[in-house]
Amino acid sequence: MSKNCLDCGKPIMGRIDKKFCDDQCRSNHNNKNKNKNNSFIKTVNAILLRNKKILEKLNPEGKTKTTLEKLQKAGFNFSYHTHQFTTQKGSVYTFCYDYGYLPLENHWFLLVRKVE
Repeated sequence: MSKNCLDCGKPIMGRIDKKFCDDQCRSNHNNKNKNKNNSFIKTVNAILLRNKKILEKLNPEGKTKTTLEKLQKAGFNFSYHTHQFTTQKGSVYTFCYDYGYLPLENHWFLLVRKVE
């Protein structure tokens, strides 16, 4: 019984447990599978990074206020964040990595930077 390469389909010569005809086919096959599995993760990470950059740009001082309109115009996606922090008073800050926001009244937001 002859086995074929999992990447190119050519017959494999050599060891009985060999799956690929050469290193290039092994690498191609593994890279294809890796890209399929990680495309969702890459998409989410790109959105999170864009959100962080928007918050960083609108908040150069570390703490400021901005409007919902400015965040939306910049392309901020409120559906994605890394974590939330609840204060002792019950206020919930939403973070994208080390930059966060707190919704205020009348479509205003308090932007903060987490300092460690």
